[in-house]
Amino acid sequence: MSERETIEVDYLIVGAGAMGLAFADTLLTETDATVAIVDRYGRPGGHWTVAYPFVRLHQPSSFYGVNSRELGTDEVDQDGWNAGLHELASSDEILTYFDQVMRKTLLPSGRVSYFPMSHYDGADPARPDVQRCHSLVTGGEFDIRVRRRTVDATYMNVTVPAMCPPKYEVASGVRLITPNQLPALDQQAPHYTVVGAGKTGIDACLWLLQHGVDPSGITWIIPRDSWLLDRAQIQPGPESAASDAESFTARIRAVLESPTVEELFQRLEAGGLLLRLSSDVTPTAYRCATVSRTELEQLRRITDIVRHGRVRRIGADAVELDGATVPARPGTLYIDCTADGLEARPVMPMFSGSRITLQALVPCQQVFSAAFVAHVEATYEDDAEKNRICVAAPHPNTALDWLRSSAHLDDLLLRWSAERGLLEWCDASRLTKYSIGSLPDELRTMLFEGLHAERKQLQQLLAQEDQAVAVAAN
Repeated sequence: MSERETIEVDYLIVGAGAMGLAFADTLLTETDATVAIVDRYGRPGGHWTVAYPFVRLHQPSSFYGVNSRELGTDEVDQDGWNAGLHELASSDEILTYFDQVMRKTLLPSGRVSYFPMSHYDGADPARPDVQRCHSLVTGGEFDIRVRRRTVDATYMNVTVPAMCPPKYEVASGVRLITPNQLPALDQQAPHYTVVGAGKTGIDACLWLLQHGVDPSGITWIIPRDSWLLDRAQIQPGPESAASDAESFTARIRAVLESPTVEELFQRLEAGGLLLRLSSDVTPTAYRCATVSRTELEQLRRITDIVRHGRVRRIGADAVELDGATVPARPGTLYIDCTADGLEARPVMPMFSGSRITLQALVPCQQVFSAAFVAHVEATYEDDAEKNRICVAAPHPNTALDWLRSSAHLDDLLLRWSAERGLLEWCDASRLTKYSIGSLPDELRTMLFEGLHAERKQLQQLLAQEDQAVAVAAN
């Protein structure tokens, strides 16, 4: 664009990642608004454009992307470690999909202007309705006059290892790579050490095992064990509403029958609602990481697991951690998987004057949340009402956050149940597995009564934990 050229739109969306595109897609479907999308990358997809090439979704493709366009073919995998479960899109599939969303859905509407390789510089101090941007290629500056709102689709700040250096010291001569570099290896390493226990660490371990590395040749540094979700519990299909109700009922029963948090997690594990890597290690984290039972069996083949906290320094002869220093094996190739994919961010009001700050409503379901926020924006007038409906959920981190996330979801569903239209929209959305609005009235009433009781019990269990911490501190 020429210097200081100005365009005018109803909405400016900052960020062409999954959340930004999901918001734009629903907004265009449900309104006649015009939209500008400004993004720092050269193609749509946000962090997917720099993610490691072997990454796949951890949950079925059916629940990812934008509402108006299916991702994948909804097939069930017939082989591999996800066999018997619905397909998981690869990074190549996802990037192709988002390119098609932009090129075949959004731009052909005639109501979308897309500015890749561009930086959002913020509002013009003298003209609050004018947002300033510039090209990262030419440096050319341009303005966007926004009639309604600027939508921040970058607030969740998703990062992958290729986007940031490790947060620990690495001595000269130590071989350390990101997962992005694994497919480019040109020679065998004497030993592999995966640093990090989140989704990326799981993926790196599985990649090594899939490529024939003997489990004895892998060390896995796990600062904290996490409770994991069973992917078999998160599947689409015509029986989704009934299975959702069964899952909710099983979870509610576990909560109501548990007088302590410890017993709750025992019941959740016994019921298959949560999994863990090692039966003799109680997880202290929960980050929504999802595995198949077969993947978990593979991960359990790795027996050299280091559990002494976070890495502080990797030296030529030793690895220094929070709680110990352990010898380093000669020639080890370290794989850094410590980037915080979804770091803790302060919860913001979703709607605030001329801005919308996209955040997760349903914990760990970012794209559904973004689409739902767009629906609420298109349907309701008052920001106070919109914020009552759309309460952001902090990204879970500790094991206790499973309780907080569940209580938050209960609260949302109970709020939404007051308006049949919201539940019907959720049922019609391809991005959610919660099909509650389509349940028979009697079953739905029983379920919501259970959610009321569960939320109360979760709050009591959390209060017990807070009291125990206070007593220990004194």
